[in-house]
Amino acid sequence: MTDLLAMIERMGTAWTGDPAAWDHELAEDVVLETPFARGGARTWVGREEWIAFAGPSRDQLPVRFDEFTVIAVHQTLDPEVAVIEYELGGIITSTGRRDHARFIGVLRVRDGKIAGWREYQNTHAILSALAVDGGAG
Repeated sequence: MTDLLAMIERMGTAWTGDPAAWDHELAEDVVLETPFARGGARTWVGREEWIAFAGPSRDQLPVRFDEFTVIAVHQTLDPEVAVIEYELGGIITSTGRRDHARFIGVLRVRDGKIAGWREYQNTHAILSALAVDGGAG
C-alpha cells in the first residue's frame, strides 16, 4: 500500500503543477481508461499513445488545476491496486471562476510505475463547471 500512497501523492503533485510530469510515472505498457468520458469511453494502451494524445490536449485544457484532495483510498485484494476517491479544483481559464469536481480512480502500480489507471469522471460536474449545456457551477 505504501507504493500506492506514494504514487497518489506524486499524481496529485503533477496534476496541480506540471501535468506532463505524470507521463514519467507511466509504465511503457500502461493502460489508461476513461469509461464515462464526455463523448464516450476511451482507452489508451502504452505510454507513447497516451503522450501523443495528452501532450497537445493539455495546452487546450480550459482548466488550471491547483487543488488535489484525496477523499478516500480503498485497498483491494490485489496489493497492486487501490480505488481512490478524490477531488480536483481549479480555475476555469476562460472565466477565472473556481470550481471543483469529484472523481474515482482505479490505480494499479507495478514496479514503481503506473501500470493501469481507470478514471470515472463526474461529467455532469465538469460540464457544469465549464458552462457547457447551459450549466452553471
